[in-house]
Amino acid sequence: MPLTIRPAAAEDEAAVIALWRACDLVTSFNDPAADFAFARAGACSEVLVGEDEAGCIRGSVMVGHDGHRGWLYYVSADPGARGLGHGRDMVAAAENWLRARGVVKAQLLVRDTNTKVVSFYEHLGFEVSPRIVMAKWLATKV
Repeated sequence: MPLTIRPAAAEDEAAVIALWRACDLVTSFNDPAADFAFARAGACSEVLVGEDEAGCIRGSVMVGHDGHRGWLYYVSADPGARGLGHGRDMVAAAENWLRARGVVKAQLLVRDTNTKVVSFYEHLGFEVSPRIVMAKWLATKV
């Protein structure tokens, strides 16, 4: 069954975070509630959710852009419904969200501990783009 995809509402927070946790996307230094709220409040970002026919959230993606490149975060599909295309649907929804804003390139980061998803993204047309990613914490870690 195809998902109905829409922007997340505040009341979706608990279900979305539970899905992120079920997909092992939350780490000790992420505050998923803060990430959810921040993305929903941004002019250049959104959290999209995919609901099944019963209204249960089965997929989500946080999408945004920096004025140049689009970014996908927290791409998730219900582990109990894998193989139904929900992950692919969420990526397509994020890509459409970016296209509607004139963004021509989508990027995402995969943690080195989550390499099992690399082939999924390659199947969707993403390619490994060798880069050195540098980071600096501007606030105390959560």
